[in-house]
Amino acid sequence: MTLPLLSPRDIEFQLYEVLCAETLTDRARYADHSRETFDAVLSTARSLAETELHPHHRESDEHEPFVREGKVVTPDAVKRAIAAMADAGFIAASHDYDIGGMQLPHVITTAALLWFDAANIATSSYAMLTAGVANLVAAFGSASQRERFLAPLLTGRFLGTMALTEADAGSSLADLRTRATTAGDGHAPGSYRITGTKMWISGGEHELSENIIHMVLARIDGAPPGVRGISLLLVPRYRDDTESGERTTNGVVLGGLIHKMGWRGTTSTILNFGEHEECIGELVGEAHRGLGYMFQMMNEARIGVGRAGTAMGYAAYRHALEYARTRRQGRVPGEKDPARPPVAIIEHPDVRRMLLAQKAIAEGALSLILECARLVDEEQTATDEAARREQSALLEILTPVAKAWPGEACQEAISLAMQTLGGYGFAREYPIEQYYRDNRLNPIHEGTNGVQALDLLGRKVRQDDGAGFKALVVRMRAVANDAESLGETAALGHALNDAIARLDRVTNALLHAASHTEPARALANASAYLDLVSRTVIAWLWLRQAAVASRALNAAPSSSDADFYRGKLQAARYWFGWELPRTEQLAALLERADATPYEMQDSWF
Repeated sequence: MTLPLLSPRDIEFQLYEVLCAETLTDRARYADHSRETFDAVLSTARSLAETELHPHHRESDEHEPFVREGKVVTPDAVKRAIAAMADAGFIAASHDYDIGGMQLPHVITTAALLWFDAANIATSSYAMLTAGVANLVAAFGSASQRERFLAPLLTGRFLGTMALTEADAGSSLADLRTRATTAGDGHAPGSYRITGTKMWISGGEHELSENIIHMVLARIDGAPPGVRGISLLLVPRYRDDTESGERTTNGVVLGGLIHKMGWRGTTSTILNFGEHEECIGELVGEAHRGLGYMFQMMNEARIGVGRAGTAMGYAAYRHALEYARTRRQGRVPGEKDPARPPVAIIEHPDVRRMLLAQKAIAEGALSLILECARLVDEEQTATDEAARREQSALLEILTPVAKAWPGEACQEAISLAMQTLGGYGFAREYPIEQYYRDNRLNPIHEGTNGVQALDLLGRKVRQDDGAGFKALVVRMRAVANDAESLGETAALGHALNDAIARLDRVTNALLHAASHTEPARALANASAYLDLVSRTVIAWLWLRQAAVASRALNAAPSSSDADFYRGKLQAARYWFGWELPRTEQLAALLERADATPYEMQDSWF
């Protein structure tokens, strides 16, 4: 393939022309950095993705993990790639200098990680899960836990997992049954014996690192029922004996491997804790506050799932674009001379339609994920406290959108990429079918999209008296009003203002109805609401790109830059002409509180 997996020019545009990421270097935390250091990080990530991760993309899919003599076997290239990412500092990228990090802005780190996700999501996920565990230890761990575990995690000596799900609980964490009993004599204070079973644990067992650190949700004996009684415990695969100093097994036993349709290179496991051997875990933070701590990692993971969907949809689009430019077949409509040579299929209007739809989805998703990463930087480093609170509220409401929409929409984009390749699209000799299988997991990972819809309508739009939703409306209106002042984007700005008014009206109607009806009925159409919000948000992000492109077009330094900006404008027009109008039907459905699915009875099926 000639084209890179992602567009470096698009990443540059979104980081520096739209999000003004270079201005972050004015803040004390990032003062040592510059545009040059940011570009060097992105260049290193691209190089590692192309040389260390992408070459075994197919191999790790075809030779998924298996158990031999009690140990999980993975391709050798997986371990080398993880070591390369760790050695280059990407697990620790956003952490402080004094613990081995690069103190990079989250928006730059996110842009770098997109290269790994596009190249080989199965391998990159080991490192990204570990980064999440390291973030939990750094934020909530004791001084002793930080001293013993943080450096090995950040350097990739230890890899990490989060162990939430149980067979009968699924996303309903209030029903989990894993127990934690005070360990007593012979163990350090804050130690507990862990018993229970977790499943769907990505990276739960392997031989890729010296140790595996499991962040386990469990109930300490005597804890209150429901989510208020959940604690977070750090459970290593191996623990160091306090007397001998020797490393011993810790009663974490593989119960079996789960074989998924996608992400096949990542071990997905059932883990038994304390079944035949004592399993000791350490309490992280305070007892019964584990779910709140874990939600930090889960929210990071949810945006990470959106990033993965974005990367795979983008990579599939780039493959389809390259194929369409080089595959010659047929003649354009109206051509009468059969002696004329076949044209590249990109000359066919319907192929261009499919490619434009893929571009609009992939580049829109990229804008969403980078926007969320930029909000994290604002939340953590903005000098004005009120501004930090506003950015935090905006990030809260965008998180379910960022988790759900890229995976859902990029599945359609990958399907269109498959259609662009025709029969080759679903052949395993070509990469599209693997992206299709891999991405299909993203609407399920880290809370299904239905859970995200319930979270958005049931919690996020109400949270703090609607602060996040109000901030979103203000941010979107500012872009719409600015676009209305530009000749090239004026009509789009007017259309976005109409869409914002529609979204605001529907949201207020739903919140009013929720206070006058049973919760289940009020939330029955939450998925339609998530779709409505998502399409409006992507319209906002596309219009922002279009306004920047419109202003830059006349001063474009080269014809390729001019073509790039024209492509941005055309993709924005596509979104507003083909995708945003669907919000009108969604709004009508929500406003009339259509109860057809809700009133369907079990016996009628």
